[in-house]
Amino acid sequence: MPPDPTPQPALTLPQLLWDVPYVGARHPGSPAVAERPGLAAGANCQLYAYAVLAHFGRVVPPLRSSDLWEDRDATRRVSTPRPLDLLLFNATDDAYGAHVGVCAGGDTVLHLCAEVGRPVVWRLAEFGARDRYRVLVGIKRVRGTHLDAGRG
Repeated sequence: MPPDPTPQPALTLPQLLWDVPYVGARHPGSPAVAERPGLAAGANCQLYAYAVLAHFGRVVPPLRSSDLWEDRDATRRVSTPRPLDLLLFNATDDAYGAHVGVCAGGDTVLHLCAEVGRPVVWRLAEFGARDRYRVLVGIKRVRGTHLDAGRG
């Protein structure tokens, strides 16, 4: 029997984090989230990624993608992803409007996108095969985690 081609993420999540619908208007700082916090009404990629990190005890301020990329207080740029790092993808190397996912281990990324409509795990090559995600803008690691200890 051939191996299962479905990526196997290193992250174990409760079912409620797999059942989140994609809703583009529900982004960090949006009125929709202020009126109805949580993920039950859906999320965009950033809100979802931050909720996944919160599940694992990592807190990121409600930054939009370009602000996340420029942030130096809560996160830092790294060159090689580890589980729970944030990856930003776009059609260009501009972080404005970038798609945000969470490294799930190896070359897999957990993310929520309009194309699928629910959380999904893709390999990095699957992002590269899509024009809107073809560029990995960069990787951000949340500061103050055990993975970041002693690395400033």
